[in-house]
Amino acid sequence: MNQISLKLGFWAAAGSAVTYIIFTVCFVAILAVQPLFVWTTMADFVVYAQGNGRFFQYLAQASMLIFGVFYVVALNSIHEIAPADKKILTRNSLSFGLIFATLIGVNYFVQISAVRFNLQMGQFAGLEQVLQANPLSAMSAINMLGFTLFFGLSSLFVAPVFSGGRLEMVIRTAFLANGVFVLVGGVSYLFQWLIVLFLTINLGMGAAMMVAVVALAIWFRRLMGTL
Repeated sequence: MNQISLKLGFWAAAGSAVTYIIFTVCFVAILAVQPLFVWTTMADFVVYAQGNGRFFQYLAQASMLIFGVFYVVALNSIHEIAPADKKILTRNSLSFGLIFATLIGVNYFVQISAVRFNLQMGQFAGLEQVLQANPLSAMSAINMLGFTLFFGLSSLFVAPVFSGGRLEMVIRTAFLANGVFVLVGGVSYLFQWLIVLFLTINLGMGAAMMVAVVALAIWFRRLMGTL
């Protein structure tokens, strides 16, 4: 173990927690200050977007883009300090984590850049397939692929690395729970089981990952204190 790996891991885990909190606050704020939007047509979305502020949506999307970056940094730190016999697990987790961060990063960057620019200029042709607000768009499918299959596999592979103490078991359980939640969410998306999708992705993943990243920050901090 070295201080650079531990410090990067701590700040990445702490940053992940902060971005998750920002995302949650934005989600609550959206529900509190404006009517819930359910996708129907592009024309209806344009009316909704023009009649309601988009600040919280863009802030939430930016926070998730940054979360993906923090997550990869944290996985790298875990890989560096993992025992030799468990590095095959962390290497797989990191590989899937990179794909996860890339897929959701593409989606969220498109939303806060290209989608925003086109909405501001009144150019709506072709936006249906890149709008995350459209649950049947190609971009929504790309985002779900990242959040379900690859985030799920990354979580399941990194979970067994943590063992021993109570804190390690909390991290292990949180990652295992997240892996199960998002993989079930992926199946639910494919079959359009919307209630199950909401429970697994919005509630299950949100709770499991918040516990995981907060506990992970504490774990890195404790390790820093032992050197």
